[in-house]
Amino acid sequence: MDDLEITPAEVKQRLDRGEKLVLIDVREPWEFSLCRIEGAKLIPMGTVPANLQALDTDDEIVVYCHHGVRSLDVTVWLRGQGVEGAKSLAGGIERWSVEIDQNVPRY
Repeated sequence: MDDLEITPAEVKQRLDRGEKLVLIDVREPWEFSLCRIEGAKLIPMGTVPANLQALDTDDEIVVYCHHGVRSLDVTVWLRGQGVEGAKSLAGGIERWSVEIDQNVPRY
């Protein structure tokens, strides 16, 4: 499980190339309302087990949260459930805002 994380720069490059990535935001709805990465689907951390079937895909899943702690926990759990394509966005949406898109509000 050495490849649990993916950098914001790598995600951006892959999206720009048109690669199919499923972006899953595991923050709470109030956080999602503040800011989000375009195209992301909100599945709060506590509801991930109930949504496991929707995440059972051959596409690579990029999970993110505010700073990357919750998303790393979810990624480890997903991998344990057999979702091999799951990765956590290193540094979360905070790092995305700093390094990729300064229009994404920081909080």
